[in-house]
Amino acid sequence: MGDRVLDLLRNARTIAVVGLSSDLGNPSHEVAAYLQSRGYRIIPVNPWVSEVLGEMAYPSLTEAAKENEVDIVDVFRRVDAVSGIVDEVLALELPALWLQETVVDEAAAERARQAGVLVVMDRCIMKEHRRYGL
Repeated sequence: MGDRVLDLLRNARTIAVVGLSSDLGNPSHEVAAYLQSRGYRIIPVNPWVSEVLGEMAYPSLTEAAKENEVDIVDVFRRVDAVSGIVDEVLALELPALWLQETVVDEAAAERARQAGVLVVMDRCIMKEHRRYGL
């Protein structure tokens, strides 16, 4: 899995962050700001905000993917939301799903894997990016 994660982080350009908060103290904001500072384009997905980190926010992943190419879907939501997010990822044929630390849904992750989606679960994308020295 390590080589696939490294390749994903090296080759991805656009990351849709589901559950991205405009609150500076929120982990989703910290992680997204870090990724943006490293050259990734961040697409906020949150129906309760209009803009985060200078990027227009979308109310759903489906709306975001209609107007943007998405390389990674990074999820900052409760576990009970993951199955619905996987449904969207599969319908949109997106290549990679990243479930942040403590976001663990084995059944939904397996559904995504069976459909050919690269799934990283219960790991922080910022920590992994730093670990690889990117």
